[in-house]
Amino acid sequence: MKFLLHAVFIILLALVTFFGLGPVLLADGIILERLWTAAIVIVIYFVVVFIYRKAISWANKR
Repeated sequence: MKFLLHAVFIILLALVTFFGLGPVLLADGIILERLWTAAIVIVIYFVVVFIYRKAISWANKR
């Protein structure tokens, strides 16, 4: 169970990194567009890590 949980969240974080940081680094728009995208990606990271920590604590209690 824990292995599957870790694998799912590692894949999820890799996808957020690939699809989130790519537009931040390679965007050809204005700097404000890059900053908004970076802020959204950081918020998504925090949400995923928060859910990951909750899921790990839930799996440990089980």
